[in-house]
Amino acid sequence: MEKNMTGSHMNCVGVRREDKNKWERRAPLVPGHIKELKRDGVPFVVQPSPIRVFEDEEYRTAGAKISEDLSDCAVILAVKEIPLDLIRKNTVYLFFSHTIKGQPQNMPLLKKMMEMETTLIDYERIVDGKNSRLLFFGTQAGQAGMIETLHALGRRFRLTSGPNPFETIRQTCSYESLVEAREQIENVGRIIHRQGLGELPTPLVVGFSGYGRVSSGAQEIFDLLPHEEIEPNDLHDLAEKRRQTDHGLFKVVFKENHLVEPLSGRSFDLQDYYTRPEGYRSRFEHDLPFLTVLVNCIYWAPQYPRFVTKKALQALWRREKKPKLQVIGDISCDINGSIECTEKSTTPDSPTFVYDPQSGFIKDGVSGSGVVVMSIDNLPALLPRESSLFFSRSLKEFLPSLARADFSGRLEDCLLPEPLRRATILFRGRLTPEYAYLNRHLD
Repeated sequence: MEKNMTGSHMNCVGVRREDKNKWERRAPLVPGHIKELKRDGVPFVVQPSPIRVFEDEEYRTAGAKISEDLSDCAVILAVKEIPLDLIRKNTVYLFFSHTIKGQPQNMPLLKKMMEMETTLIDYERIVDGKNSRLLFFGTQAGQAGMIETLHALGRRFRLTSGPNPFETIRQTCSYESLVEAREQIENVGRIIHRQGLGELPTPLVVGFSGYGRVSSGAQEIFDLLPHEEIEPNDLHDLAEKRRQTDHGLFKVVFKENHLVEPLSGRSFDLQDYYTRPEGYRSRFEHDLPFLTVLVNCIYWAPQYPRFVTKKALQALWRREKKPKLQVIGDISCDINGSIECTEKSTTPDSPTFVYDPQSGFIKDGVSGSGVVVMSIDNLPALLPRESSLFFSRSLKEFLPSLARADFSGRLEDCLLPEPLRRATILFRGRLTPEYAYLNRHLD
């Protein structure tokens, strides 16, 4: 610990570099916010990084010490999971651990942190009194995911229908900023407004599952294009009448009652669905045939029914010679989850694969029989500056409390704000009562 100007003890806070992959250029705290917190006496050490979107010198100018060694830091901030061999004993960590669903791939990480008697506070579980998340990248995931989905659609249509307006949309990481990406998509919108969709099959319907932050971010990008929004109940009429507009683009947003139905035949009840998801099944196969693109933005966990099953896709491909569905942008990216054909997560250098419903095989790229799936699992990293600024703005509010907290006693005595206390999965190596259920996944 260090002392600030008032003489009170302050935990040194470390910001580690991200090393999960070469695409991860985000930072949990940006230089400008570190400069603000330094005025309150919070000491910072920042690991150098050759790929972080903010340069080391920016942090140094803000007042942070730049060093490989974070051993003096009682609290360490990161974005993604930390390699097991870098977990230090008796340290407080804040990052997205991806453990709260008992994800098998991260149980070794949880075990290691228990062995090292660490404290783990997970950003995903920092919520307010209404259980709404306070720290998130959802908006940026939606924005980047929609750009990637439109890019995939342009590539797919180039193979199946020839030149098209969408093919000029590049991958998210190729733009200098979100502003540049938006400008190009707006230009595509102007072309569609003037010329329509040419030889592309219309009406071209883009469906969004969910209506939260991820969906709002995705819709924000799509809304740069000229379109008409319709209700799910209007999909059948749209297909039968082949109603056209000057632009040919339509948007439809699906909520839970459009995606699932009770097994018993009673009317849909949202709270009952959340409480008893095993009593529901997917009904989405009725609407899927009318979509050209599905953008999956909805939260899913294993206890919920899948929305797009392999069986439904197989039936669609058997029934129709040329199914309308071209691309699934699976922003939620749960492997074999709500979109069952999401067989793997992809990366920006190989962002898509084609799933063949008849054979069950997948092939990287956009060519071949089946549906193109975009399933990049770290989409906010493709907008590193915007994502970091947005996230840091919320995280900085908790830093003074973290810097002053005493983690040597009981969790109840740390004087952590309630959102941080509830988000503490491990305290000094032991699962807190709220997360004791993870013991069965550790076995």
